[in-house]
Amino acid sequence: MKHLILTLLTVGLLSAQAEVTKDNFGTTRDGESVERYTLKNKHGLVAKVITLGGIINELHVPDRAGKTADIALGFDTLAEYEEHNGGVFFGCITGRVANRIAGGKFDLEGKSYTLDLHPKTSFHLHGGLKGFSKVIWKAEIITDPRGPALRLTYLSKDGDQGFPGNLNTSVIYVLTEEDAFVIEYEATTDKATPINLTNHTYFNLAGAGSGTVLDHRLTLQSKHYLETDADLLPTGKLLPVTGTAFDFTKSEVIGSRLDQISIGGYDHAFVLAEKPQTKPSLAAEVYEPKNGRVMRILTDQPGIQLYTATYTTPLKGKNGAGYDRFHGLCLETQHHPDSVHHAEFPTTILRPGETYRTTTIHQFTTR
Repeated sequence: MKHLILTLLTVGLLSAQAEVTKDNFGTTRDGESVERYTLKNKHGLVAKVITLGGIINELHVPDRAGKTADIALGFDTLAEYEEHNGGVFFGCITGRVANRIAGGKFDLEGKSYTLDLHPKTSFHLHGGLKGFSKVIWKAEIITDPRGPALRLTYLSKDGDQGFPGNLNTSVIYVLTEEDAFVIEYEATTDKATPINLTNHTYFNLAGAGSGTVLDHRLTLQSKHYLETDADLLPTGKLLPVTGTAFDFTKSEVIGSRLDQISIGGYDHAFVLAEKPQTKPSLAAEVYEPKNGRVMRILTDQPGIQLYTATYTTPLKGKNGAGYDRFHGLCLETQHHPDSVHHAEFPTTILRPGETYRTTTIHQFTTR
């Protein structure tokens, strides 16, 4: 068998069994083995996760006619992820600190810390040159009453990528029997450190490799977005979306106003709340009118980054499909970019004795 069935989970009083399977996805350039876990619920939704970067390699969901398609951009081989994922970050856990940190430097509790810079830029991006997206996570199949589940863990040691503190991180993926893909993050540290975790999946509700997402319709529960400079670093000012190309308070076609955006696409942070919420609430809805797929995102985070693959260059993706600019849509739930330099933003500092916890839910339906 190509897939070794490790466990069959009987969840509650479900009328069918859900399963988790495992296979080998390859060996890295450094000789480390990478596993792939397949989560399948009783309705036939499938999520495939590899232990490199906790990457969501595939995500299969049905359309209004019941036809299932893989809606997550990615690659067929480990070698392709190693070659390209430093630029596109397909499907990965992103941290310690997602998004940008100006100058690759910050001060914390009287000490200065220097991080690496993203190539050809003046800022640190997505946790560094070997951030969470590029390490091997330890995987464990777990029993969860909601559906098939996988726990990933990683110890980021003191000084990793320049950050202070030994950071123990856990990420749980659950493919629920209510057709939701849940991501739960948890972390503790022995020194004060910034943390801002997210997932960087590129979605295309028409199916990965089917073309652009510019005809998808998007709604965001946001009345403000962050003003940014030329490097897309926030100035600290919150701008109202009303009357701009950033107004998604009502459902809008994603590609309808690109000519009004200076960079020709979206790579912008939107404000969901003044502070993190106590429980996940609706943040975004994406709708693909032709096939009827709907993805609703719920989160407890104060912000969400909208990225329309604005800087993606032509790549060969899964099954030989071509990926290009605007072929995917990221909705990254997170704290605001560069929060370490903006006291007016919700804090990203985690201290000893505290536990970082956050949940994001991707709920799939049709209409």
